[in-house]
Amino acid sequence: MGQPSNLLLKLSRQLFAEDCDRAAFLEALVHPQLFSTAIVWMQPRPKQVPFAIASALPWQPAWVDRLRTNQRPGQHPLHQSGAYYCLDMASVFSAAVFSAIPTPGEAVLDLCAAPGGKSLLARQALGPKHLWCNEVIRKRVKILIANLKRCGATEALVFNLDPQIFAEQLPQAASVVLVDAPCSGQSLLAKGDSAPGCFHPVSIKKNARRQRRILAHATQTVAPGGYLAYMTCTFSPEENERVVAWLLRTFPQFEAVPVPALGDHASSLAPFPCYRLWPQSGLGAGGFTALLRNCGEGSESTRSDPINLEFLTARGMKIHAPVPPA
Repeated sequence: MGQPSNLLLKLSRQLFAEDCDRAAFLEALVHPQLFSTAIVWMQPRPKQVPFAIASALPWQPAWVDRLRTNQRPGQHPLHQSGAYYCLDMASVFSAAVFSAIPTPGEAVLDLCAAPGGKSLLARQALGPKHLWCNEVIRKRVKILIANLKRCGATEALVFNLDPQIFAEQLPQAASVVLVDAPCSGQSLLAKGDSAPGCFHPVSIKKNARRQRRILAHATQTVAPGGYLAYMTCTFSPEENERVVAWLLRTFPQFEAVPVPALGDHASSLAPFPCYRLWPQSGLGAGGFTALLRNCGEGSESTRSDPINLEFLTARGMKIHAPVPPA
């Protein structure tokens, strides 16, 4: 990346009060480092794991292994057989909010599911009776289905719908709703990837509007007593703490829930519980996560309407069905 842009320098001043923290953050983005890959075991872990394992982190589930750098788990036959799913540790960090949710769950709805990693993490962590995976972008549905099928999540239903439709057709139907929101993707730079325009105010504001729209519909699908998990892979407060603050103001039946496993990563940019992983930690490219609970009256068993099974049957794609063309 070379030298940090003026917009990146401005963001660093938003995020950190201390010069040393700003410098470490900028260094992590300007000179990317290698991060450990994680594997999520979808089948019982073999007695001898064919990779070099790094020490486990406090927020790392027992069914996730953090590998040492330079391992290539995606090229191993166990990967093709669906024994595990590969993803970065930042995704594992974001999904650590599941540790604060009672299990098992009745129904999990992942509104922004492709390529499938968060859906699979939720499946392993929460053991839901129903797993509903939605992807708005049609061309990404194929890889979502392929990953779920390879990893044995054949009970899942896959959708290609706008979140508004779920708000209308599945009100208060899900015990847990995931919004791994589309964002400016600033953490991609920490991986050495490109993210053109990711620090521009126009891009950030556009993404924040889209995130608020998705969350507004997501809140309607959460059962009383249920949970909404919000996460991004970007750093700008406008897409993270300020989006959650907007949700708490707009939907006062929701409250932010502390996640003890992430206590050491609490964000200093908000007065409510939410959590950040910084790229300079060396643990992952970075991300933001927050867990909210619907404290409205009633419980999942006393929701106002029964689950719309006709909608699920008519619009949900079964995993064992042929993969639809992109």
